[in-house]
Amino acid sequence: MRNLKFLALCGLLAAAAGTFLGPAQAQTGSVADIKATAEAIQTLQDQQKTITDNQASIDAKLAAIAENVRLARLYSSRAK
Repeated sequence: MRNLKFLALCGLLAAAAGTFLGPAQAQTGSVADIKATAEAIQTLQDQQKTITDNQASIDAKLAAIAENVRLARLYSSRAK
């Protein structure tokens, strides 16, 4: 009984492995699909550059605010 369950499990795993590890089918894209993909990639690259620039601006502003807070703490501790 136990061997039968083991063999059934092995068969199931072999079938699943055959399904997932079988030969891949190549997709042939049309020229319009390739151009649309290239445009989408270019749009994503432009957005990534914008995000990077915005992050640099945010970091600079946070550094300025941190410096202002540091100076405010320094002056307030001297006033006491």
